[in-house]
Amino acid sequence: MRLFMRRKNVPPGGRRRTAPAAGPAGLAVLLLLTSCSAQQAAPERTGGTVRIAINDWAGYRASAAVLALLLERELGYEVQEVELTEARSWEAFEQGTVDVIVENWGREAEKKTYIEEKKVAVSAGRNGNKGIIGWYVPQWMAEKYPDITDWRNLNKYAPLFRTAKTGNQGQILDGDPSYVTNDEALVRNLDLDYKVVYSGSEDALIKAARRATARREPLLMYFYEPQWLFTQVKLVKVNLPPYAIGCDADAEKVACDYPPYLLDKIVSRRFADTGGKAYELVRNFSWTNAHQNAVARDMTEGGMSAEEAARAWVDANRIVWKDWMPR
Repeated sequence: MRLFMRRKNVPPGGRRRTAPAAGPAGLAVLLLLTSCSAQQAAPERTGGTVRIAINDWAGYRASAAVLALLLERELGYEVQEVELTEARSWEAFEQGTVDVIVENWGREAEKKTYIEEKKVAVSAGRNGNKGIIGWYVPQWMAEKYPDITDWRNLNKYAPLFRTAKTGNQGQILDGDPSYVTNDEALVRNLDLDYKVVYSGSEDALIKAARRATARREPLLMYFYEPQWLFTQVKLVKVNLPPYAIGCDADAEKVACDYPPYLLDKIVSRRFADTGGKAYELVRNFSWTNAHQNAVARDMTEGGMSAEEAARAWVDANRIVWKDWMPR
């Protein structure tokens, strides 16, 4: 677990303002002016610290950055960012070390454990993002091999996807093994001549997609939306057996596509009960895939820090976030 305390009350230019040293004669005046200025400019202090779990993909970080900026700048809270995997984020509710997950992908087993049974977490509603998980190939492959997007033809094309790591089997490139994935079960239960290889991160998946497109190299990969990369790299989704409610109930027997996800926010029960205006803001937070992709793209391609990208979006989209603020 890595924990970061965000900077507080940093002016829009990104640098702290400093005042020249004052002698004893001017100290009282300086303190009075500082007090008056603080009363006029500083946000009302409505609570203590909000601890946001940070999961390691750009879209999640984009949502967390915008929420953190509004908590700090508009409501006067401090924000701690706690770097955790998805599963560890849920465990942190029981440990009392996290208040908020801003983007939850299903996780029905964790909901049953921590919301229904242990009662240490609650849903704070949808965050507005619509999630898709699946298998993708570069557009050039779908054009050259039109039937490759039907899972029933994947074994025919397995030799194209062989790598040093998979030998005589084709490779399906996944991301971080902690992400939501049924891929090993799908390969086994659909009798596919493939092996799942974990690249380790979203960044590695993005690099692979770019390389496969630029060099016209075969690639079959796990990927998802919302995802800013789709605005730059054309990928085509493979049609797996259609999803039906309950087809993924047994993780070992999954033989169907991933469900559509209406992504939601999860908070600790303590935060829901005592979080005040911070909880209200989290509960009201809801934006689109396009909003998230814009911030994520600025963070990854635009040379901005997460805080800078969040500030740029917040400054340009008051009409969106003003409705999230507590009344």
